[in-house]
Amino acid sequence: MKSLHISLLVAVLSAGCAHRASDYPVSLLGHPIPSAAAEKTIVLNPDTRWVNVNGGEAVRFVSGGREFGWAFNVAATVSSFDLSRVAPPGVLPHPVIAYVGPDPRYIGGDGGERND
Repeated sequence: MKSLHISLLVAVLSAGCAHRASDYPVSLLGHPIPSAAAEKTIVLNPDTRWVNVNGGEAVRFVSGGREFGWAFNVAATVSSFDLSRVAPPGVLPHPVIAYVGPDPRYIGGDGGERND
C-alpha cells in the first residue's frame, strides 16, 4: 500500500511540472526579427503542417505573399509550439507546428578551449 501512495505522489508531482507548449509565455518562444536579418527562409505552403528549426536560428517565413521573421531563442524546455502564436495575424491560414531542436552552440564539446 505504501508503494501505491508513493506512486500516486510521484504522478501528481510530475503532472504539476508538465507544460504544454500553449502554456509558455511568448517571451520564452523567441522574438520577432526583421525578415532581412534571417539566416534561413522557410516557405509555408497550404499543405505545410510542421517545420524543423534549431534553437538560436533566425528564420524568415513566407506564406501566401506575406512574411515574418522569428529568432528561435527559446527556453531550454521548449521543443515545439504553434507558429500562429508568434506570426502576425492572417499570415498562417492553418496551424503549423515548429519543432525546435537544441541550439547547436550548446551541444557537447569542451567549449572550444585548448591546452596545447
